[in-house]
Amino acid sequence: MTEKTVFAVNDMTCGHCAGTIRAALEKALPGAAVEIDLASHRVSFTGDRAKGEAAIRDAGYTPETA
Repeated sequence: MTEKTVFAVNDMTCGHCAGTIRAALEKALPGAAVEIDLASHRVSFTGDRAKGEAAIRDAGYTPETA
């Protein structure tokens, strides 16, 4: 079973932000299940936590433990 990681990304404020984060995670973690809830600023994904966190940071956002 693959563990799901959840981050709060409070500087994700619009659909463009969400799309950028989704694309970064899908590139860094091929095949990962990515879920984004813009209203609550939550991003969840399956796969390597460190790689996912780095992908969000590299996209210009600040993931925080949710």
